Amino acid sequence: MLRVNQVKVRPQEGEREILQKTARLLKVDRKEISRMEILRCSIDARKKPEIFCCYTVDVSLRNPALEPGICRRLGQAQVSQVSRRDYHFPEAGGKPLGHSPVIAGMGPAGLFCGYYLALHGYRPILIERGRDVDSRTADVQRFWDSGMLQPESNVQFGEGGAGTFSDGKLNTLVKDKYGRNREVLRILVAHGAPERILYDAKPHIGTDVLSQVVKSMRRTILAHGGKVLFETRLERLEVDEDRGRLTGVWVSGGCRIPCEQLVLAIGHSARDTFQMLYDAGLPMEAKPFAVGLRVEHPQSMINQVQYGMADQGRLGAAPYKVTAKASNGRSVYSFCMCPGGYVVNASSEPGRLTVNGMSYSGRNGRNANSAIIVSVSPQDYGSKHPLAGVDFQRRLEEKAYQLGDGAVPLQRYGLYKACVEQGCSQAQLEARKGQEAEQILSDCQKHWEAKEGNEDQEAEALQPCIKGKWVERDLSGLLPAECSRAFVEGMEQFGRYLKGFNRPDAILSGVESRTSSPLRILRDEENLQSQIRGIYPCGEGAGYAGGITSAAMDGMKVAEAIAAVYQPLSGGIDGRTD
Repeated sequence: MLRVNQVKVRPQEGEREILQKTARLLKVDRKEISRMEILRCSIDARKKPEIFCCYTVDVSLRNPALEPGICRRLGQAQVSQVSRRDYHFPEAGGKPLGHSPVIAGMGPAGLFCGYYLALHGYRPILIERGRDVDSRTADVQRFWDSGMLQPESNVQFGEGGAGTFSDGKLNTLVKDKYGRNREVLRILVAHGAPERILYDAKPHIGTDVLSQVVKSMRRTILAHGGKVLFETRLERLEVDEDRGRLTGVWVSGGCRIPCEQLVLAIGHSARDTFQMLYDAGLPMEAKPFAVGLRVEHPQSMINQVQYGMADQGRLGAAPYKVTAKASNGRSVYSFCMCPGGYVVNASSEPGRLTVNGMSYSGRNGRNANSAIIVSVSPQDYGSKHPLAGVDFQRRLEEKAYQLGDGAVPLQRYGLYKACVEQGCSQAQLEARKGQEAEQILSDCQKHWEAKEGNEDQEAEALQPCIKGKWVERDLSGLLPAECSRAFVEGMEQFGRYLKGFNRPDAILSGVESRTSSPLRILRDEENLQSQIRGIYPCGEGAGYAGGITSAAMDGMKVAEAIAAVYQPLSGGIDGRTD
């Protein structure tokens, strides 16, 4: 099999043109190619507005003997011989299982762990403190409309996890020599995701499609002997202290579930569960993460900067990724960028407010948004306690809630920058500098520059695209002072190479505080278990992942670790029985 790189076609061209171009690059007749599979597609906009789609493809020739000569002629940078390594679930171990494994949490880590254990005959029990995705979606919409929060059913808790109300981004930087990454994408496609995620350089699904995919995966788990319990929160561990092993769990309603294997796929926002696990003696430690504000720009402006055209056409809404280093040493970078998306009120605790970003599959919202976040570490938390990062998050979220009285607080970037640079509040700025605040607002950009040779086009007044109630407030004192200064430095650096990024009327909202788990539940990397044997910390909440795909991959790793030791409880897809 040959892997061919840099197959460039125009955005409007399809597989027929990709095949033709591949044959020309290889200098073979098109009919000599017996099979072609697209592995990756990225956008080459270096010569905008002339845009190309750049493909990597695997092809099989009818005469494989030609492959070595083609590689020698064209060079390894263009063509190489490859042998694909597909994902394989391990052979079952020989130790009998006393009871079904229990998986706490139905985000991507728990869902994929449960999927593979069910598929191979382990009859897992999945418990989820939130509701099924349809009920949860209704609860979330009711919250956005009315402000009435359901603490157990919201953007953070419920079937699908926090990623369900996001852009459904599936790219990951995790190195993967076992094929788990592609297997995650394959399983998502098999359950209703679009096939293009198998090769898009920056694959995404969208919250509307992702909610249907997780339902389909749940049905597969049930069909293979798994069990799903919604509105069931993990409340207590039962441990044989003499052996240091788990013997069962207690869940909401006072019910005991006997088990010897518990997968902790609890997500990054299960703060009460973190406390319970700490009290139960699970070793854990505070870890670094990042906090910041959501930033909104017109999507047409981002398209213009990235593609050289405001109307992206078949290219889709343009994304961006930005990074900087502030003078105080803190990293500043974009996170969870949502083209054509919405800022969402993602709160999960009464009296506290946090925001996130979300796109639907069409990415056709008026604005682009992303979190611009600043690194924080345990030194910032004010304590060495393992849960100090949780307290740090809560303090920020309480300030955000109080600023907007429960509504999402937002501010124009020009005002925020002036307040941070001058070390004053917006009220002080207005009182001390006369009309300076009004002048900043009047200086907000009203136009964005179209591609060279065209007249400037007037942009619509930039208005927030927010799911949930919002109100304009002074955000300059929300983040710690060092983070605020780093945020402004980052925004100014980004404006140098993304024209208009630091425009004064860009909309900031906050606080973005749930970028990743603030702690890590320690595990033995050989068998993936905690110090209390039988407990498997897993996914983003336990500190071992940073997004949908990496969390799903970690869930698969834990399923493999369990299966490699224990016998299944019933026949799986390969026919194994007790």
